[in-house]
Amino acid sequence: AVAHRQLERDTGSGAGDVEKLRAQALFEEAVGRALVDQQVADAMTIGDQQGRVIGTPFGLVRPQILLECRARPAGRRGLGDGGRIMKAWSVERPGPIERGPLVLGERPDPKPEANEILVQVTYCGVCRTDLHLAEGDLVPHRSSTVPGHEVVGVVVARGAATNRFEVGRRVGIAWLRHTCGACRFCRRGDENLCLTPRFTGWDADGGFAELTTVDEAFAYALPDGFDDASAGPLLCSGIIGYRALQRAELPEGGRLGIYGFGASAHLVAQMALARDAEVHVFTRAPEARRLALELGATAAGDSDAEPDVPLDSAILFAPVGHLVPVAMRALDRGGTLAIAGIHLSDIPAMNYDAELFQERQMRSVTANTRADGEALLALAESVPLRPTVTTYGFERVDEALRDVAADRLTGAAVVSVGGS
Repeated sequence: AVAHRQLERDTGSGAGDVEKLRAQALFEEAVGRALVDQQVADAMTIGDQQGRVIGTPFGLVRPQILLECRARPAGRRGLGDGGRIMKAWSVERPGPIERGPLVLGERPDPKPEANEILVQVTYCGVCRTDLHLAEGDLVPHRSSTVPGHEVVGVVVARGAATNRFEVGRRVGIAWLRHTCGACRFCRRGDENLCLTPRFTGWDADGGFAELTTVDEAFAYALPDGFDDASAGPLLCSGIIGYRALQRAELPEGGRLGIYGFGASAHLVAQMALARDAEVHVFTRAPEARRLALELGATAAGDSDAEPDVPLDSAILFAPVGHLVPVAMRALDRGGTLAIAGIHLSDIPAMNYDAELFQERQMRSVTANTRADGEALLALAESVPLRPTVTTYGFERVDEALRDVAADRLTGAAVVSVGGS
C-alpha cells in the first residue's frame, strides 16, 4: 500500500517518461518482494515472460519481477538505492593469499547481452585456478575481476536472442566461456585450443558474486541427481579431470597413478575405478590419502613415493614441476603422463634413459571443449560420481582459498552464495 501511494505521487502530473518508468519499477519490486516474503509468488502461474502482467491484490506486476525477487537473497539493495547492487569478491592486487588479494565489495548488477543469460548464483566451487589468479601466477587479463568458474545458479533474465534456457531453469557455468569458431583449431573441433578464447573469472566476471552472465551457448544443463553444492565441482574439477583422463590414455583395467589428490583428482579416481582401473594415489596430505583408500584406491602414499608396480598412465594435478620426473619414472613402457594444471612450477632436468625412453610420453591438458563438459555431466550421472565437499559461506571466500593453498581440504570446496 505504501508503495502504491508512492507510485501515484511519482507518476502524477508533471512526471516525465523516465520518472514514470522508474516509479513503476520501484513499485513492482516492492510488490514482488512482499509477495515473495509472504510465499505468494510461488503459488502463481508465471506465464511466458513475453511482457504480460499478473494481477495481484496490490496491482499489476510483470512476471519477470516476481522471478527476480524470488531468486534474490533477502537484503539485496534495490532500485531505491540508485540501481540494483550486488555483492562480489574481486581480485584487486594479486599477491600471496595471506595478504588478502581478494576484496568483498559491491557493484551494479550485470546486464545480459542479447546472447547471454543472467544467472542468480546459488553455489560456486573453488578451484586452484582461482588461487593462481588471486596470487598472480596467472597474469590478470583485466582489473578487479570476479573469480569463480564452477558456477551453479538459476536463470533470472534472458537476452533478446536467447532460446536455450527458460527463466527459472538451473544451469552451470564453467571455465571456457567463448571461442571464435573460425580459427583452425575451432574448425577441426579443438575449441579448447582456440586462438582467442575467453574464460570465466579471468576474462569476464565469475561466480564469487550474487549474479553473473554467460553466453547461453556455453552454459550447461545440470543433471537432476546432484544438488547445487555437489554440482559445482563437476564444472571444472570434473570436466578438466575427465579431459586429463582421456589425455592419459588409461587402458581398460589398467593402472593409473594420481599425483595430488584434491577436488579434481578425487573425481577422476571414481571415473577410473568405474572402468575397473587400479588406482594408485600419491599426495602429501594424510586426510587425502585416507579419502583415496575409502573411495577404492589400491594404494595411497606420499607424493614422491615409488609405486610397487609400473603404471600404465598417470595424471599430475599438483602444480609442482619436480613431480614430473617422479611420475615419468613410475610409468611402464609406453605409458603416458597427463599434466592437468593451468600452472606448473619449473620442471627439473630429466634423465632420458630413466624417464623418457621406451616411448614414455607426457602431455599437457589445456582447458576443455563443450563436448568434454557434456560427456562429463552424463558420466557423472551414470557412474554416479559423488563429490566430497566442504561448504563455506559467501563471506568466507578468502578463507576457502587460504585452505586450498595450505592443502587443508579433503575433496572440493564450494561457496554458498545464495543457496540454503
